[in-house]
Amino acid sequence: MRRPSRRLGVLLAVSGLVLALPVALTAPEPAQARTRTGTAAGRHAPRLTHSADRLTLTVPADRTTPGYTLRVTRNQLGLTTGRSGGTVLATAGGATGALRFQTAGGWQHATRVTDWTWKNGTLTVTAATTAPGATVRARITPAADRYRLDWQVLGTAPERLGLAYDLSSAGHWYGHGETRTPHGGPATDQPWPLDSGQVADPAFGPASYYMVDPFWYTSSAAGLHVDTGRVMNVAVNQDEDGLGRFDIESAGPYKATVFVESTPLEVYRDYVGVVGRPDKSDATRRQFAEPVWNSWAQFYTHVDQARLLGYAQDLHDHGITGHTLQLDDRWESDYGNLTFDPKAYPDPGAMSRRIHDLGFDFGLWVTLWINLDSDQYRYAADHGYLLGAATDPAEPCRVTWWNGTAGIVDLANPEARAWYEGRLRGLMRTYGVDGLKFDTRFFDERCVPRAGHQPTDYQRLGAQLADEFDLQGVGIRVHWDTTAHRAGFVTRQLDKGTGWDSLRAAVTQNLALSTIGYPFVTTDMIGGSGGQPAPTKQVLVRWAQAASLMPLMYASTSPVETVDVTTGGKVVYDAQTAVLYREAIARHGRLASYLGDQVRHTLSTGDPIMRPLFFDFPHDGQAYTITDEWMLGPAVLAAPQLADAVSRSVHLPAGTWYDVARARTLHGPQTIPAYPTPLNAIPVFVNLKAKDAKKVLRALR
Repeated sequence: MRRPSRRLGVLLAVSGLVLALPVALTAPEPAQARTRTGTAAGRHAPRLTHSADRLTLTVPADRTTPGYTLRVTRNQLGLTTGRSGGTVLATAGGATGALRFQTAGGWQHATRVTDWTWKNGTLTVTAATTAPGATVRARITPAADRYRLDWQVLGTAPERLGLAYDLSSAGHWYGHGETRTPHGGPATDQPWPLDSGQVADPAFGPASYYMVDPFWYTSSAAGLHVDTGRVMNVAVNQDEDGLGRFDIESAGPYKATVFVESTPLEVYRDYVGVVGRPDKSDATRRQFAEPVWNSWAQFYTHVDQARLLGYAQDLHDHGITGHTLQLDDRWESDYGNLTFDPKAYPDPGAMSRRIHDLGFDFGLWVTLWINLDSDQYRYAADHGYLLGAATDPAEPCRVTWWNGTAGIVDLANPEARAWYEGRLRGLMRTYGVDGLKFDTRFFDERCVPRAGHQPTDYQRLGAQLADEFDLQGVGIRVHWDTTAHRAGFVTRQLDKGTGWDSLRAAVTQNLALSTIGYPFVTTDMIGGSGGQPAPTKQVLVRWAQAASLMPLMYASTSPVETVDVTTGGKVVYDAQTAVLYREAIARHGRLASYLGDQVRHTLSTGDPIMRPLFFDFPHDGQAYTITDEWMLGPAVLAAPQLADAVSRSVHLPAGTWYDVARARTLHGPQTIPAYPTPLNAIPVFVNLKAKDAKKVLRALR
């Protein structure tokens, strides 16, 4: 899809939302206002008008940007961004305050504007605050489709700085990544849009195990990027307060960019222009075409050589294909040893050879975390290969995780990295291991970075290490840093439960991750992997069907039989389960050529492959709150059943659509209220006007 040209237009209100049609801005100046022009030459230069109660920056439209206004209120410092006479983003007011900071006395905020200057294209504003003796100084630098906001507190040393927004001013909110919520997120809950639920993440940062980026965008086509490497406390509609609060654990300065565009897709492209689009995809064509099978949800830690080989043989004998079989957690003698437990794996070389004979590549789960009881811990600590503790950098940092207490290999130490990487390569050579699944984090806030490094550097260092190996279509969980965006890793989700709620969360989470700059997404293991009872036949099949219409398939629970980890009992699925699972794999495989086209498009543009309907149809008001449909590239609209029901509502945007399951042509916009969904049916529609529509029709019919 090429970047669309911009046209003059109007705002459209749909169901109470302000939707952004392409617009040009000609903002009226306040009566009795005085005007100052920025230093940029020509009629597109930003202009400043001022009156007793406000300062207004006007950035005119041009051929490629819609233009906008930024109104700065003077009685209490606040920022209202507008376009074509309507508000697209506004800060909070009242006791919350727009620019806020925390001191020992509690939260304070900027109040009355006491001074301002407009010089060299930057508006500098000084404001009093609710803290005695403290002032806020903010610098606003407008550009054609965004403005930079840098501000700090003078006269005191705050513990935190924060921006607060009125969520309703911008319509609906998206972005963020995996969400912590009071309803089980991100394992069983991922609000879409964010404001439809409650999000509260007090440890939102570059070292988080959650896949998050400090980027949010809205249905009004505004966006916010907070430029920080610090831990943030992010709350979106927490306790249903209607606010978005984006706080940084820092004395400042606070640096943010606000994007103003015509459509959410353009805002996304602006953000990708900042952090970078993928230079490549780390997954091969085969890895896009076939699922990877991982032992985790099938066995959890109750796995050994005999069980793994039985698993592989069952998949093979039932015609259930895949490119790789990965042995997940609990193969090591101790965590960090990188040696097989000899009791559970008496002949790992023979095991690897048998897996290869069955047509699979062989992979292993690994981590940089070395448990204290590992025979390698003392060696690594004595040689200075472990991250130091934040409380005493001379001592190794000790972190508690789900498998004990460990130290973490310090990737900023070249000798430590060489030691660790050499041990990995020796293991792979010895046992015929083709690739790796890296798990856990590369840094922890309880540790201190190596001298000359920042916590954010460890995202880059981890990405560089992982990029040396075949990640076998399960990718790696690195984020925030530009290197993570450019590396083109597959992004796998946090572990999900095994119920319908987790399936639905997996879908909306993929939409969230795709639209913060990670386009090669896969859900958690099909059927879930969160230590809950084994998925029902219906959940397992529906999850496989949904995954078949996503960029990649990540599988674990066998559709033949599995073990219920909560009881230890065997769960045997009926023959139809395997049949329908095979059909899902085959459908995904037939889409491989089309998916290859989308990968190439993503590498040239940064656009996501799996995306919300409103990225392709920004003028469709209903698209902004649909949680169970998505576009797979421009030609495929996926609407699989994600609930235990015999029918579902399907919304088709404007256009001509081919209904694959029912072999008919339909015209949108329309909503089908009760589309039948027997277990062997998947509602999927082809946009007949889209590029590659013919290729998709050949694949799906």
